Amino acid sequence: MGKSLRTITDAERRARLGVRHRLAPSTRAATVAAAADAVVALHATDAATVFLSARARLTDPDVTAMEREFYEDLAVVRLLSMRNTLFAVSRELAPYVDASTARAIAAKERSTLLKHFEEDGQGLDAAWLARAEAATLAELDARGPLTGTQLSSSVEDLRRKITVFPGKKYETVQGVATRVLRVLAAEGRIRRDRPRGTWTSSQFRWTHSEPWPALPVAQARAELARRWLWAYGPATEADLKWWTGWTLTETRRALAAAGAEEVLLDGGAGALVAPGDAGPVAAPEAWAALLPALDPSGMGWAGRGFHFDPGHRAALFDRAGNIGPSVWWNGEVVGGWAQRADGEVVWRLLSDRGSEAAARIGAEAARLGTWLGGARVTPRFRTPLERELVA
Repeated sequence: MGKSLRTITDAERRARLGVRHRLAPSTRAATVAAAADAVVALHATDAATVFLSARARLTDPDVTAMEREFYEDLAVVRLLSMRNTLFAVSRELAPYVDASTARAIAAKERSTLLKHFEEDGQGLDAAWLARAEAATLAELDARGPLTGTQLSSSVEDLRRKITVFPGKKYETVQGVATRVLRVLAAEGRIRRDRPRGTWTSSQFRWTHSEPWPALPVAQARAELARRWLWAYGPATEADLKWWTGWTLTETRRALAAAGAEEVLLDGGAGALVAPGDAGPVAAPEAWAALLPALDPSGMGWAGRGFHFDPGHRAALFDRAGNIGPSVWWNGEVVGGWAQRADGEVVWRLLSDRGSEAAARIGAEAARLGTWLGGARVTPRFRTPLERELVA
């Protein structure tokens, strides 16, 4: 007879989340890089999300120190990667993310831009793009870091405009600057430097950089799968397929190469954990957290039933499937929060978990409000509850 599989209950999955994601106070990290590694990657589509996600996981969330990791030490870098989404990852993990996902996305971005050139009919082609890229990099070497607007002002080719999707009802005229910079960034030839304004700003300056060292794709995918299993396991191949954007075949190969081990979930469904990780994980102390929109703990699985009541979806998610600012108690989403124009952090419980939970969540909201100080945060992807709370 084969070895019986261990069942990992929903309660233990929530305990793992509190420990592995560095959300229980006793598990918090010392650096943004460590916080990012704990969840594999921090969502970076919204500039404020990265800092808010890191803050929730740090023992001393000092903004100046966090910015130093991003823009001086380069301990954490942004890559267009999983699901064609911008993520922030540790420098140590970046080559694996690049080889496993970002490199293919970059190739597609370049191909798409060249297709737009062909359809536009102005004679722009790969040779023109190479010249525009060279001029952009030369300008960054001479005067960078520079914003996209500053680059467009000084590099004539970046002021060109093209017609995208000509003849279709959604035809539009666009400047090429944003698309050229997107290709260069996707390929690792430029990177986002300190933005204009505060940490909440997404008006980044660009600086010339070198592409990440090439790694074998299969090796990189296996390493990414192993790290993801450690952070999010037990989970399913469907969860990893969704999180990465890989095909089912690519996902299965990566899981096999990572040495994923089988376990059972509540209800008897099969799932996977990292090698040697099928044993019990002790629950941490009670904890509360206010996590930002798109936080990895809310976006790490396709199936979130173990920590999220489907009845809350309409209030906490937008139509595209992005989670908004969420309130957590012991590994479970129990409500949402927002920041009003006057700076007040307000929250609402959608699930009653008792007086202790309410008191600790209130204390965490106060801690967040103090940390935000004069900063004002409005999620890029707004949800019904967040809008209601700030109304």
